[in-house]
Amino acid sequence: MAPRYLIETAGCQMNVHDSERMAGLLEQAGYESTPDAGDADILVVNTCSIRERAEDKLYTRLGELRVMEEEAGSRPIVVVAGCVAQQEGAALFKNTNGHVIDVVLGTQQVKMLPALAIQASRLSAVPSVAIDPWDDVSFPLGVARRSDPVRAYVTIIEGCNDHCAFCVVPHTRGAERMRLPQDILDEVREAVDSGRKEIHLLGQIVNHYQSREDPSYDFSRLLEAVNAIPGVARIRFASPHPRHTGSRLIAAIRDLEAVCKHVHLPVQSGSTAVLKAMRRRHSREDYLRLVDNLRQAIPNVTLSTDMIVGFPGETEDDFNETLSLTREVRFSSMFSFKYSIRPHTTAARDLRDSVEEEEKTTRIVELQALQRDIQNHLHEDMVGATVEVLIDAVSRRRRTELSGRTSGNTVVNFPGREDRIGEFAQVNVKRAGPYSVWGEAHDELVE
Repeated sequence: MAPRYLIETAGCQMNVHDSERMAGLLEQAGYESTPDAGDADILVVNTCSIRERAEDKLYTRLGELRVMEEEAGSRPIVVVAGCVAQQEGAALFKNTNGHVIDVVLGTQQVKMLPALAIQASRLSAVPSVAIDPWDDVSFPLGVARRSDPVRAYVTIIEGCNDHCAFCVVPHTRGAERMRLPQDILDEVREAVDSGRKEIHLLGQIVNHYQSREDPSYDFSRLLEAVNAIPGVARIRFASPHPRHTGSRLIAAIRDLEAVCKHVHLPVQSGSTAVLKAMRRRHSREDYLRLVDNLRQAIPNVTLSTDMIVGFPGETEDDFNETLSLTREVRFSSMFSFKYSIRPHTTAARDLRDSVEEEEKTTRIVELQALQRDIQNHLHEDMVGATVEVLIDAVSRRRRTELSGRTSGNTVVNFPGREDRIGEFAQVNVKRAGPYSVWGEAHDELVE
Protein backbone atom coordinates (compact mmCIF):
# COMPACT_ATOMS: atom_id res chain seq x y z
CA MET A 1 0.00 0.00 0.00
CA ALA A 2 1.07 3.55 -0.67
CA PRO A 3 1.94 5.60 2.43
CA ARG A 4 -0.85 7.89 3.59
CA TYR A 5 -0.92 11.50 4.72
CA LEU A 6 -3.30 13.82 6.57
CA ILE A 7 -2.96 17.61 6.66
CA GLU A 8 -4.84 19.56 9.34
CA THR A 9 -5.04 23.29 8.61
CA ALA A 10 -5.69 26.30 10.83
CA GLY A 11 -5.75 29.97 9.94
CA CYS A 12 -6.02 32.10 6.85
CA GLN A 13 -6.54 31.43 3.14
CA MET A 14 -2.79 31.52 2.64
CA ASN A 15 -2.44 28.61 5.09
CA VAL A 16 -5.16 26.75 3.20
CA HIS A 17 -3.22 27.25 -0.04
CA ASP A 18 0.04 26.18 1.63
CA SER A 19 -1.74 22.96 2.65
CA GLU A 20 -2.84 22.47 -0.96
CA ARG A 21 0.78 22.81 -2.02
CA MET A 22 1.98 20.34 0.62
CA ALA A 23 -0.71 17.85 -0.42
CA GLY A 24 0.40 18.10 -4.04
CA LEU A 25 4.04 17.56 -3.13
CA LEU A 26 3.25 14.52 -1.00
CA GLU A 27 1.08 12.97 -3.70
CA GLN A 28 3.83 13.61 -6.24
CA ALA A 29 6.11 11.66 -3.87
CA GLY A 30 3.71 8.69 -3.83
CA TYR A 31 1.54 9.39 -0.79
CA GLU A 32 -2.25 9.04 -0.72
CA SER A 33 -4.58 11.15 1.40
CA THR A 34 -6.61 9.82 4.32
CA PRO A 35 -9.14 11.57 6.59
CA ASP A 36 -8.13 9.48 9.62
CA ALA A 37 -5.04 10.28 11.70
CA GLY A 38 -5.00 6.65 12.85
CA ASP A 39 -4.41 5.52 9.25
CA ALA A 40 -1.86 8.21 8.39
CA ASP A 41 1.84 7.54 8.01
CA ILE A 42 2.50 11.28 8.16
CA LEU A 43 0.39 13.96 9.82
CA VAL A 44 1.04 17.62 9.00
CA VAL A 45 -0.37 20.21 11.42
CA ASN A 46 -0.33 23.49 9.49
CA THR A 47 -0.49 26.13 12.19
CA CYS A 48 -1.55 29.75 12.63
CA SER A 49 -0.04 32.19 15.13
CA ILE A 50 -2.16 35.30 14.52
CA ARG A 51 -4.04 34.68 17.78
CA GLU A 52 -2.89 32.98 20.97
CA ARG A 53 -5.86 30.62 20.86
CA ALA A 54 -4.63 29.25 17.51
CA GLU A 55 -1.34 28.27 19.16
CA ASP A 56 -3.20 26.67 22.06
CA LYS A 57 -5.01 24.42 19.55
CA LEU A 58 -1.64 23.13 18.36
CA TYR A 59 -0.57 22.07 21.84
CA THR A 60 -3.97 20.46 22.43
CA ARG A 61 -3.58 18.46 19.23
CA LEU A 62 -0.06 17.39 20.13
CA GLY A 63 -1.38 16.18 23.46
CA GLU A 64 -4.01 14.10 21.65
CA LEU A 65 -1.30 12.54 19.51
CA ARG A 66 0.68 11.65 22.62
CA VAL A 67 -2.41 9.86 23.97
CA MET A 68 -2.80 8.09 20.61
CA GLU A 69 0.75 6.81 20.85
CA GLU A 70 0.27 5.65 24.43
CA GLU A 71 -2.99 3.82 23.66
CA ALA A 72 -2.22 2.39 20.21
CA GLY A 73 1.51 1.99 20.55
CA SER A 74 2.12 3.97 17.40
CA ARG A 75 1.46 7.30 15.75
CA PRO A 76 2.19 8.95 12.41
CA ILE A 77 5.30 10.97 11.73
CA VAL A 78 4.27 14.42 12.95
CA VAL A 79 5.20 17.57 11.03
CA VAL A 80 4.39 20.94 12.59
CA ALA A 81 4.27 23.45 9.74
CA GLY A 82 3.15 27.03 9.21
CA CYS A 83 3.48 30.18 11.24
CA VAL A 84 3.93 28.66 14.72
CA ALA A 85 6.69 26.46 13.30
CA GLN A 86 8.40 29.50 11.77
CA GLN A 87 7.89 31.52 14.95
CA GLU A 88 9.10 28.94 17.48
CA GLY A 89 11.53 26.76 15.53
CA ALA A 90 13.42 24.26 17.66
CA ALA A 91 11.81 25.71 20.82
CA LEU A 92 8.73 23.66 19.95
CA PHE A 93 10.59 20.53 21.06
CA LYS A 94 11.16 22.01 24.51
CA ASN A 95 7.53 23.10 24.83
CA THR A 96 6.30 19.57 24.14
CA ASN A 97 9.25 17.58 25.54
CA GLY A 98 9.99 16.53 21.97
CA HIS A 99 7.72 13.50 22.23
CA VAL A 100 5.26 14.12 19.40
CA ILE A 101 7.09 16.23 16.79
CA ASP A 102 9.42 14.79 14.18
CA VAL A 103 9.73 17.76 11.81
CA VAL A 104 9.35 21.52 12.26
CA LEU A 105 8.68 23.02 8.84
CA GLY A 106 8.69 26.82 8.44
CA THR A 107 6.52 28.82 6.06
CA GLN A 108 9.34 29.23 3.54
CA GLN A 109 10.34 25.56 3.44
CA VAL A 110 7.18 23.93 2.08
CA LYS A 111 9.08 22.46 -0.89
CA MET A 112 11.28 20.50 1.54
CA LEU A 113 8.36 18.49 2.97
CA PRO A 114 8.74 15.26 0.92
CA ALA A 115 12.49 15.06 1.56
CA LEU A 116 12.04 15.72 5.28
CA ALA A 117 9.22 13.18 5.44
CA ILE A 118 11.53 10.53 3.98
CA GLN A 119 14.27 11.43 6.47
CA ALA A 120 11.96 11.54 9.47
CA SER A 121 11.78 8.42 11.59
CA ARG A 122 10.61 7.93 15.13
CA LEU A 123 13.74 5.80 15.56
CA SER A 124 15.90 8.78 14.69
CA ALA A 125 17.51 10.56 17.62
CA VAL A 126 17.49 14.01 15.98
CA PRO A 127 14.23 15.66 14.76
CA SER A 128 14.41 17.93 11.71
CA VAL A 129 14.04 21.72 11.82
CA ALA A 130 13.68 23.65 8.55
CA ILE A 131 12.79 27.29 9.09
CA ASP A 132 15.43 29.22 7.15
CA PRO A 133 13.78 31.60 4.67
CA TRP A 134 14.56 31.82 0.98
CA ASP A 135 14.00 34.55 -1.58
CA ASP A 136 12.35 32.50 -4.33
CA VAL A 137 8.53 32.68 -4.10
CA SER A 138 7.86 30.53 -7.17
CA PHE A 139 6.22 27.11 -6.93
CA PRO A 140 6.05 24.28 -9.50
CA LEU A 141 3.00 24.78 -11.72
CA GLY A 142 0.27 22.17 -11.39
CA VAL A 143 1.63 20.50 -8.26
CA ALA A 144 -0.82 21.95 -5.71
CA ARG A 145 -3.76 19.63 -5.03
CA ARG A 146 -6.59 22.13 -4.89
CA SER A 147 -9.13 21.24 -2.21
CA ASP A 148 -11.99 23.36 -3.56
CA PRO A 149 -13.80 22.33 -6.75
CA VAL A 150 -14.89 25.87 -7.63
CA ARG A 151 -12.26 28.34 -6.42
CA ALA A 152 -8.50 28.47 -6.73
CA TYR A 153 -6.14 30.31 -4.40
CA VAL A 154 -3.22 32.00 -6.15
CA THR A 155 -0.50 33.67 -4.09
CA ILE A 156 0.87 36.88 -5.63
CA ILE A 157 2.86 38.27 -2.66
CA GLU A 158 4.64 36.50 0.17
CA GLY A 159 5.64 38.37 3.33
CA CYS A 160 4.99 41.90 4.58
CA ASN A 161 7.01 45.07 5.24
CA ASP A 162 4.42 47.08 7.18
CA HIS A 163 5.10 45.87 10.75
CA CYS A 164 1.74 46.77 12.28
CA ALA A 165 2.28 46.74 16.02
CA PHE A 166 0.04 43.75 16.72
CA CYS A 167 1.05 41.55 13.78
CA VAL A 168 3.52 38.66 13.76
CA VAL A 169 3.35 38.11 9.98
CA PRO A 170 6.63 39.93 9.12
CA HIS A 171 8.37 37.47 11.46
CA THR A 172 6.54 34.33 10.32
CA ARG A 173 6.31 35.12 6.59
CA GLY A 174 9.34 37.34 6.12
CA ALA A 175 9.86 40.47 4.06
CA GLU A 176 7.62 41.27 1.10
CA ARG A 177 8.42 39.33 -2.07
CA MET A 178 6.49 39.58 -5.35
CA ARG A 179 5.85 36.80 -7.83
CA LEU A 180 6.40 37.52 -11.51
CA PRO A 181 3.18 38.41 -13.39
CA GLN A 182 3.71 35.62 -15.91
CA ASP A 183 4.01 33.01 -13.14
CA ILE A 184 0.76 34.27 -11.61
CA LEU A 185 -1.11 34.29 -14.93
CA ASP A 186 0.18 30.81 -15.82
CA GLU A 187 -1.18 29.51 -12.52
CA VAL A 188 -4.54 31.19 -13.13
CA ARG A 189 -4.77 29.54 -16.57
CA GLU A 190 -3.86 26.17 -15.04
CA ALA A 191 -6.59 26.63 -12.41
CA VAL A 192 -9.19 27.51 -15.05
CA ASP A 193 -8.14 24.53 -17.17
CA SER A 194 -8.75 22.31 -14.13
CA GLY A 195 -12.34 23.59 -13.88
CA ARG A 196 -12.04 26.38 -11.31
CA LYS A 197 -14.21 29.42 -12.00
CA GLU A 198 -13.31 31.74 -9.13
CA ILE A 199 -9.77 33.00 -8.57
CA HIS A 200 -8.67 34.26 -5.14
CA LEU A 201 -5.51 36.38 -5.32
CA LEU A 202 -3.63 36.21 -2.01
CA GLY A 203 -1.07 38.39 -0.30
CA GLN A 204 -0.44 39.84 3.15
CA ILE A 205 -1.10 43.24 1.55
CA VAL A 206 -2.43 42.05 -1.76
CA ASN A 207 -2.97 45.48 -3.31
CA HIS A 208 0.66 46.46 -2.72
CA TYR A 209 1.55 44.16 -5.61
CA GLN A 210 4.11 45.51 -8.06
CA SER A 211 6.09 43.52 -10.59
CA ARG A 212 9.73 43.42 -9.62
CA GLU A 213 10.61 43.73 -13.32
CA ASP A 214 8.26 46.59 -14.17
CA PRO A 215 7.20 49.01 -11.38
CA SER A 216 4.30 50.27 -13.53
CA TYR A 217 2.75 46.79 -13.41
CA ASP A 218 0.67 47.25 -10.25
CA PHE A 219 -2.23 45.35 -8.68
CA SER A 220 -4.84 47.06 -10.85
CA ARG A 221 -2.97 46.00 -13.97
CA LEU A 222 -2.71 42.45 -12.65
CA LEU A 223 -6.48 42.41 -12.08
CA GLU A 224 -6.95 43.51 -15.70
CA ALA A 225 -4.74 40.66 -16.91
CA VAL A 226 -6.51 38.02 -14.81
CA ASN A 227 -9.90 39.38 -15.89
CA ALA A 228 -8.88 38.91 -19.54
CA ILE A 229 -8.16 35.18 -19.17
CA PRO A 230 -10.96 33.12 -20.78
CA GLY A 231 -12.87 31.05 -18.25
CA VAL A 232 -12.26 33.31 -15.24
CA ALA A 233 -15.80 33.99 -14.03
CA ARG A 234 -15.01 35.66 -10.71
CA ILE A 235 -12.01 37.28 -9.05
CA ARG A 236 -11.64 37.95 -5.34
CA PHE A 237 -8.59 39.13 -3.41
CA ALA A 238 -7.41 39.28 0.20
CA SER A 239 -6.42 41.28 2.00
CA PRO A 240 -5.98 44.82 0.75
CA HIS A 241 -4.74 47.66 2.94
CA PRO A 242 -6.77 50.89 3.03
CA ARG A 243 -3.57 52.86 2.42
CA HIS A 244 -3.09 51.26 -1.01
CA THR A 245 -6.72 51.39 -2.14
CA GLY A 246 -6.61 54.32 -4.55
CA SER A 247 -8.64 55.53 -7.51
CA ARG A 248 -7.06 53.07 -9.99
CA LEU A 249 -8.00 50.07 -7.88
CA ILE A 250 -11.50 51.40 -7.23
CA ALA A 251 -11.98 51.86 -10.99
CA ALA A 252 -10.73 48.33 -11.63
CA ILE A 253 -13.21 46.85 -9.14
CA ARG A 254 -15.97 48.91 -10.74
CA ASP A 255 -15.16 48.24 -14.39
CA LEU A 256 -13.76 44.71 -14.60
CA GLU A 257 -16.60 42.26 -15.12
CA ALA A 258 -15.11 39.30 -13.27
CA VAL A 259 -13.95 41.26 -10.19
CA CYS A 260 -16.46 40.72 -7.39
CA LYS A 261 -18.15 43.80 -5.96
CA HIS A 262 -16.95 42.99 -2.48
CA VAL A 263 -13.88 44.35 -0.72
CA HIS A 264 -12.47 42.95 2.51
CA LEU A 265 -10.94 46.11 3.96
CA PRO A 266 -9.36 45.62 7.41
CA VAL A 267 -9.74 48.68 9.64
CA GLN A 268 -8.77 47.10 13.04
CA SER A 269 -10.17 49.98 15.14
CA GLY A 270 -12.53 52.93 14.84
CA SER A 271 -10.27 55.16 16.93
CA THR A 272 -7.56 57.25 15.28
CA ALA A 273 -5.55 57.18 18.52
CA VAL A 274 -5.61 53.37 18.62
CA LEU A 275 -4.84 53.14 14.90
CA LYS A 276 -1.78 55.30 15.47
CA ALA A 277 -0.64 53.03 18.32
CA MET A 278 -1.23 50.05 16.00
CA ARG A 279 0.99 51.67 13.34
CA ARG A 280 -1.77 51.23 10.77
CA ARG A 281 -0.86 54.44 8.85
CA HIS A 282 -4.46 55.45 8.28
CA SER A 283 -6.90 57.35 10.48
CA ARG A 284 -10.59 56.90 11.13
CA GLU A 285 -11.23 59.82 8.81
CA ASP A 286 -9.06 58.32 6.06
CA TYR A 287 -10.98 55.07 6.27
CA LEU A 288 -14.42 56.68 6.18
CA ARG A 289 -13.35 58.82 3.22
CA LEU A 290 -12.24 55.67 1.40
CA VAL A 291 -15.55 53.94 2.17
CA ASP A 292 -17.38 56.96 0.73
CA ASN A 293 -15.21 56.86 -2.42
CA LEU A 294 -15.89 53.16 -2.90
CA ARG A 295 -19.63 53.52 -2.48
CA GLN A 296 -19.86 56.54 -4.75
CA ALA A 297 -18.01 54.67 -7.50
CA ILE A 298 -19.65 51.25 -6.88
CA PRO A 299 -23.07 51.74 -5.22
CA ASN A 300 -23.64 47.98 -4.83
CA VAL A 301 -20.23 47.24 -3.26
CA THR A 302 -20.19 45.29 0.01
CA LEU A 303 -17.49 45.77 2.61
CA SER A 304 -16.15 43.42 5.26
CA THR A 305 -13.40 44.03 7.77
CA ASP A 306 -11.17 42.87 10.64
CA MET A 307 -11.44 44.45 14.08
CA ILE A 308 -9.37 44.13 17.27
CA VAL A 309 -10.74 45.15 20.66
CA GLY A 310 -8.75 45.71 23.83
CA PHE A 311 -5.53 46.85 22.16
CA PRO A 312 -3.09 48.35 24.71
CA GLY A 313 -4.30 51.81 25.70
CA GLU A 314 -7.79 51.41 24.23
CA THR A 315 -10.16 53.45 26.41
CA GLU A 316 -13.92 53.15 26.65
CA ASP A 317 -14.18 56.21 24.38
CA ASP A 318 -11.87 54.52 21.85
CA PHE A 319 -14.06 51.43 21.87
CA ASN A 320 -17.19 53.55 21.43
CA GLU A 321 -15.56 54.98 18.30
CA THR A 322 -15.20 51.43 17.01
CA LEU A 323 -18.90 50.89 17.63
CA SER A 324 -19.84 54.14 15.91
CA LEU A 325 -17.67 53.37 12.87
CA THR A 326 -19.28 49.93 12.65
CA ARG A 327 -22.74 51.53 12.68
CA GLU A 328 -21.75 54.07 10.05
CA VAL A 329 -20.08 51.69 7.60
CA ARG A 330 -22.53 48.77 8.06
CA PHE A 331 -20.11 46.00 7.18
CA SER A 332 -21.51 42.92 5.45
CA SER A 333 -19.33 40.77 7.72
CA MET A 334 -16.56 41.16 10.27
CA PHE A 335 -13.77 39.09 11.77
CA SER A 336 -13.36 40.44 15.31
CA PHE A 337 -10.82 39.44 17.94
CA LYS A 338 -9.70 40.23 21.45
CA TYR A 339 -6.13 41.52 21.44
CA SER A 340 -3.55 39.01 22.58
CA ILE A 341 0.19 39.56 22.87
CA ARG A 342 2.09 38.09 19.94
CA PRO A 343 5.81 37.40 20.25
CA HIS A 344 8.23 39.33 18.03
CA THR A 345 5.78 42.26 17.60
CA THR A 346 6.40 45.89 18.51
CA ALA A 347 3.31 45.87 20.74
CA ALA A 348 4.77 43.00 22.77
CA ARG A 349 8.05 44.85 23.05
CA ASP A 350 6.85 48.41 23.68
CA LEU A 351 3.28 48.35 25.03
CA ARG A 352 1.67 47.03 28.20
CA ASP A 353 -1.43 44.87 27.76
CA SER A 354 -3.46 47.35 29.77
CA VAL A 355 -7.06 46.27 29.13
CA GLU A 356 -8.31 43.61 31.53
CA GLU A 357 -9.39 40.31 29.96
CA GLU A 358 -12.89 40.65 31.40
CA GLU A 359 -13.25 44.07 29.78
CA LYS A 360 -12.00 42.71 26.45
CA THR A 361 -14.67 40.04 26.62
CA THR A 362 -17.39 42.60 27.41
CA ARG A 363 -16.31 44.72 24.45
CA ILE A 364 -16.07 41.88 21.94
CA VAL A 365 -19.52 40.59 22.92
CA GLU A 366 -21.02 44.06 22.41
CA LEU A 367 -19.27 44.56 19.07
CA GLN A 368 -20.27 41.14 17.76
CA ALA A 369 -23.90 41.66 18.81
CA LEU A 370 -23.96 44.98 16.93
CA GLN A 371 -22.41 43.43 13.83
CA ARG A 372 -24.83 40.50 13.94
CA ASP A 373 -27.77 42.93 14.04
CA ILE A 374 -26.35 44.89 11.08
CA GLN A 375 -25.89 41.70 9.05
CA ASN A 376 -29.43 40.60 9.85
CA HIS A 377 -30.85 43.90 8.58
CA LEU A 378 -28.69 43.85 5.43
CA HIS A 379 -29.87 40.34 4.65
CA GLU A 380 -33.51 41.22 5.33
CA ASP A 381 -33.17 43.98 2.72
CA MET A 382 -32.35 41.25 0.17
CA VAL A 383 -35.68 39.41 0.64
CA GLY A 384 -37.63 39.54 -2.61
CA ALA A 385 -34.56 40.23 -4.74
CA THR A 386 -33.12 37.86 -7.32
CA VAL A 387 -29.36 37.36 -7.01
CA GLU A 388 -26.75 35.52 -9.05
CA VAL A 389 -25.04 32.79 -7.06
CA LEU A 390 -21.96 30.73 -7.88
CA ILE A 391 -22.76 27.35 -6.32
CA ASP A 392 -19.75 26.07 -4.38
CA ALA A 393 -20.97 23.38 -1.97
CA VAL A 394 -23.77 21.35 -0.49
CA SER A 395 -25.30 23.22 2.45
CA ARG A 396 -23.72 22.26 5.76
CA ARG A 397 -27.16 22.06 7.39
CA ARG A 398 -29.19 20.15 4.80
CA ARG A 399 -27.91 17.70 2.21
CA THR A 400 -30.87 18.58 -0.03
CA GLU A 401 -29.73 22.22 -0.26
CA LEU A 402 -26.93 23.88 -2.16
CA SER A 403 -24.85 26.81 -0.98
CA GLY A 404 -23.08 29.56 -2.87
CA ARG A 405 -22.12 33.20 -2.78
CA THR A 406 -23.18 36.35 -4.52
CA SER A 407 -20.65 38.72 -6.04
CA GLY A 408 -21.02 40.68 -2.79
CA ASN A 409 -20.00 37.55 -0.83
CA THR A 410 -23.39 36.84 0.78
CA VAL A 411 -23.96 33.13 1.45
CA VAL A 412 -27.15 31.89 -0.24
CA ASN A 413 -28.78 28.50 0.44
CA PHE A 414 -31.46 26.94 -1.76
CA PRO A 415 -32.81 23.50 -2.76
CA GLY A 416 -30.91 21.85 -5.59
CA ARG A 417 -28.90 18.92 -6.90
CA GLU A 418 -25.28 18.33 -5.89
CA ASP A 419 -24.24 17.97 -9.53
CA ARG A 420 -24.82 21.70 -9.99
CA ILE A 421 -21.77 22.66 -7.90
CA GLY A 422 -19.66 24.98 -10.02
CA GLU A 423 -22.64 26.43 -11.91
CA PHE A 424 -24.33 29.80 -11.60
CA ALA A 425 -27.95 30.08 -10.45
CA GLN A 426 -30.47 32.91 -10.28
CA VAL A 427 -31.97 32.70 -6.81
CA ASN A 428 -34.99 34.56 -5.47
CA VAL A 429 -34.35 35.35 -1.78
CA LYS A 430 -37.23 34.26 0.48
CA ARG A 431 -35.81 34.39 3.99
CA ALA A 432 -32.90 36.01 5.85
CA GLY A 433 -30.72 35.33 8.86
CA PRO A 434 -27.62 37.06 10.28
CA TYR A 435 -25.13 34.82 8.46
CA SER A 436 -26.88 33.78 5.24
CA VAL A 437 -30.09 33.95 3.23
CA TRP A 438 -32.40 31.25 1.79
CA GLY A 439 -34.25 31.18 -1.51
CA GLU A 440 -35.36 29.27 -4.58
CA ALA A 441 -33.53 29.02 -7.89
CA HIS A 442 -35.43 30.26 -10.95
CA ASP A 443 -33.59 27.84 -13.22
CA GLU A 444 -33.96 24.76 -11.03
CA LEU A 445 -37.05 22.57 -10.73
CA VAL A 446 -37.75 22.44 -6.99
CA GLU A 447 -39.44 19.19 -5.99
